[in-house]
Amino acid sequence: MDRQAVEQIIEAVGGKENIAAATHCVTRLRFALKDEGKVDKEKLENIDLVKGSFSANGQYQVVIGQGLVDKVYAEMVAITGIGEASKEEIKDAAAQNLNPLQRAIKTLADIFIPILPAIVTAGLLMGINNILTGKDIFFEGQAFIDVYTGWADFASIINLIANTAFVFLPGLIGWSAVNKFGGSPLLGIVLGLMLVHPDLLNAWGYGAAKEVPTWNLFGLTVEKVGYQGQVLPVLLASYVLAKMEIFLRKRIPDAFQLLTVAPIALLVTGFLSFIVIGPITFAIGNLITDGVVGIFDAAPAIGGLIYGGLYAPLVITGMHHTFLAVDLQLIGTIGGTFLWPMVALSNIAQGSAAFAMMFADKDNEKLKGLSMTSAISAWLGITEPAMFGVNLRYRYPFIAAIIGSAIAGIVITLRGVMAPSIGVGGLPAFLSIFTEFWGVFFIGMGIALVVPFVLTFIMAKTRKKKEA
Repeated sequence: MDRQAVEQIIEAVGGKENIAAATHCVTRLRFALKDEGKVDKEKLENIDLVKGSFSANGQYQVVIGQGLVDKVYAEMVAITGIGEASKEEIKDAAAQNLNPLQRAIKTLADIFIPILPAIVTAGLLMGINNILTGKDIFFEGQAFIDVYTGWADFASIINLIANTAFVFLPGLIGWSAVNKFGGSPLLGIVLGLMLVHPDLLNAWGYGAAKEVPTWNLFGLTVEKVGYQGQVLPVLLASYVLAKMEIFLRKRIPDAFQLLTVAPIALLVTGFLSFIVIGPITFAIGNLITDGVVGIFDAAPAIGGLIYGGLYAPLVITGMHHTFLAVDLQLIGTIGGTFLWPMVALSNIAQGSAAFAMMFADKDNEKLKGLSMTSAISAWLGITEPAMFGVNLRYRYPFIAAIIGSAIAGIVITLRGVMAPSIGVGGLPAFLSIFTEFWGVFFIGMGIALVVPFVLTFIMAKTRKKKEA
């Protein structure tokens, strides 16, 4: 590890005294700085170790790269003497710089990011199931399991494993949300699973049910309906549960807490969930779904243009995390999402624009190496090195990527491309797309690969001529 380069990073972010807290993720150093105005961005990004930098959600983030970031962070701790901060500590320090909207977005991100591995895994497994059960992939008019029937049960087990994360989605959200709001994660799991209990009418069968079962609570009729695939009911219920638990823990003596806090908090929240929270948020969730679907039904080209083009800028602000909740709501309500396929194409477009820079400026060895590695990373679903290390630094590759992504978004939304789950972005994304849409999705992938590359290359050459 180049100690001097790490010292340069510390100096470029304003020195040791400007660092309130620091941690790292898979690819980036994350700083909570006392004054971001002291950052020398140009000096920072000229350091060989640094692939880009940006400010988001109150944190100043420096892109280093997978594997290497751990060593850089360890060396930085050794140089500065700053104790290794937990992610929660640096998030709390960074939150002081956020406005109310940013804090709301950050809260959603903190809830959904921890459950992403389970959701993405489900998407990948659904992709394998799609290959085995989709018609016209290997045989005309037939699926693989129709010809090789011995594989049918194998595909069925894969489908069961893949669907588990979505069948019990409220349990996952309940665990993460209650933990975020300061309550006991275990109670969050119980709350989430309670909302999808087998004794309740499955939410997916609610519309077709001839008779909805009910409870009679001293004259008050309450529908016995589950909330499978729903996001808002468990989010609000988790908030109520956590705050009630905190309230009770402050007022009940320690000796009685085990026997009283959890039962009271869960009982009250349970009744509120079925009587008030569930019905109201279920209706709101359906209105949101109907609104999003209505917009894309009425003007799919405009919807594809706007979402396909604006997704990358949303990543810069962190607002893209809010759409994860919309994706999950769409999957739970209509059986698939038409938003996530555009996210996958946006990843590809960012990678293609970065890759073009490798050929556009052959004299810059650092740029060539960074362009190639960050492009491959983006094509596999991780866009930060390409977006912040190359495209935003030179601006015109970012614009080219947005244009390519927008065009690809129009093409796939016009044909109604959908995914049954959120999967891995980038080139492997087709595995998580319904097989009947593979053809048009491959066309969209082609557009996202070619258009940003060509536009970036042309703009780079035009810029060089003007400079000459």
